[in-house]
Amino acid sequence: MPFEPGEVVAPSDPRIVLEGQWGHQPGVAITVNSGSRLSFSFAGERVQLLFDTNGLTVAPHLWITVDDGEPALHVVKESVVDLSAPTGRHKVEVVVKDVSEHVNRWNPPFACAVVFGGLVLDVNSRLRLSGRPDGPRLEFYGDSITQGVRALSEATDSEGADGTASYAYLTARAFGATSYQVGFGRQGIVRTGNGEVPSGLESFGWNYAGSPAERIAPPDVAIVNLGVNDETLTPEQYAEYVARVRSAYPQTTIVALPPFSGKHADTIAAAVKSLDDPNVVLIDSTGWITEADCTDDVHPSVAGNRKIADQLIPALEAATHLRRRS
Repeated sequence: MPFEPGEVVAPSDPRIVLEGQWGHQPGVAITVNSGSRLSFSFAGERVQLLFDTNGLTVAPHLWITVDDGEPALHVVKESVVDLSAPTGRHKVEVVVKDVSEHVNRWNPPFACAVVFGGLVLDVNSRLRLSGRPDGPRLEFYGDSITQGVRALSEATDSEGADGTASYAYLTARAFGATSYQVGFGRQGIVRTGNGEVPSGLESFGWNYAGSPAERIAPPDVAIVNLGVNDETLTPEQYAEYVARVRSAYPQTTIVALPPFSGKHADTIAAAVKSLDDPNVVLIDSTGWITEADCTDDVHPSVAGNRKIADQLIPALEAATHLRRRS
């Protein structure tokens, strides 16, 4: 049956829940980070998701789940994703599987990004107000590992990447948390990332160029897993990055999580000690994974990410007030 458009719903509508690093421009919500999510509930049988794909040269990958079904992969090459279900009440969750690290995703106009334009409901469907997330607020700052690059396979494009397989995504879900998963391939504290992304020092506090990362509330815990891509790193440089996080979030617990390879571990430990801040904690991740837990000797596999999360979760419980959702 042909689609008969009814209500048009903008991304800013409170009935749509956005989670993660989303920037806003007139009529659209934009994310360049894997692991970002949106969700909504509707009564009826059909809804369309709108995306602006104009100018994109690489299509982002999404997982879309309706009710308790299996996530379905959608490669966003067209501007409309049509969803239908039996008449009734439904919950839809959309998670960014991957935004390619290999093309511009920092300086608008983007070559790859998720540009969400809202919803269109058919004449018999109605959007319902969903409950807002009520768990703790977590922020993760990392590189390609946090992004989920090569978690599925050695494929270097989005086929091999999955933000929902990342240790960061798994950890946030274990705590029932609202999560900001900020991972940029190749990025370090002082090294620039792929896709025209600046260094960690320069990108912190921004969704993308020209879009400040505004928060409704500060995170309970911010976890920093940067450094493996830095050829050289001094305690002063790492301390400067943490100081920027502290300036943005005066009361937040900041967790320094050194690279899983152990690179710069001593430098990071020295930086944390120099800060003399009781609310900055160091979690030693030495030996959590080996090359056998990776798809390419560097990037953790699905099982490797799970192995990291299984160790990070109790470590966070020991070092912070976070507790797993039962």
